[in-house]
Amino acid sequence: MELLQLQYFLTVARMEHVTEAARSLHVTQSSLSKTIQRLEEDLGIPLFDRKGRKLRLNEFGSKFLCRVERALFELEQGELELHDLSNPEHGTLELAVTTASTLPNILRKFRKKRPDIQFHVQMLTTQEMVTLLHRGEIDFCLSSPPIQVDGIECQIVFIDPILVAVPRGHRLADRSIVSLTDLKDEWFVGVKKGYGTRDFVDSICKSVGFTPKYVYEGDEPARLIQLVEAEIGIAFIPSTARDSREQIKYLRVENHELVREIALLWHKSRYISRAAQDFRDVVVDYFGDVCKLER
Repeated sequence: MELLQLQYFLTVARMEHVTEAARSLHVTQSSLSKTIQRLEEDLGIPLFDRKGRKLRLNEFGSKFLCRVERALFELEQGELELHDLSNPEHGTLELAVTTASTLPNILRKFRKKRPDIQFHVQMLTTQEMVTLLHRGEIDFCLSSPPIQVDGIECQIVFIDPILVAVPRGHRLADRSIVSLTDLKDEWFVGVKKGYGTRDFVDSICKSVGFTPKYVYEGDEPARLIQLVEAEIGIAFIPSTARDSREQIKYLRVENHELVREIALLWHKSRYISRAAQDFRDVVVDYFGDVCKLER
């Protein structure tokens, strides 16, 4: 078997479509198909069930995919390690977040510490994050809720109270504490299902007898404050995402442990570069400072 065959197989197996895989690999469909066929001939067994240009991994292909992912992952980690050892002052960190409210301050501190290191950040759902973590395509994730799965290291870095944001003219704005049942007839603005904080809050509300009614569901948590200020609805907002706008009032929720855990996640077998180690230290130190300020 050749390395190129394995790389092509991995892409086709993930996409299960020859045309899309060829486009992703920047090769012709015929070249890609021939490479996959040669691999199957070398193995002496078909790896896909075919229907036109669509392919679906069969039982043998699924088993082989797990081995190929592991083999290519180890080769990639070896390449990363050599690059880091030979050029430790430069590189790029691949980051993913389900919660972005604290990210600007963290990145600002990291940039001061390691100005020559670049970073690329993606906002992902929990499931998307798990997929990329298992593939070894990202260095660190900042996630709420934490993700407890095999092969992934999970370090809780902060316990973040969730507050209720209401506009100043709202009927509850003169209070500092509310119960969840006070909110059962309200309209909410929030992120879409699949984001950790949304799913957690919905489950807590359901436990006390109601399901929040959402007038807006989006992908940008930072936009929620603007919608609350415009009196479109109220919102559950983590304390770390509070905005200092005068037209917003933040209320605590009584008799419920309405908090989110923020965790730093990484693949247990992924090579941790010196820049990545520095980033982890910055995250831990940042949330340590936040804890001290809130005491």
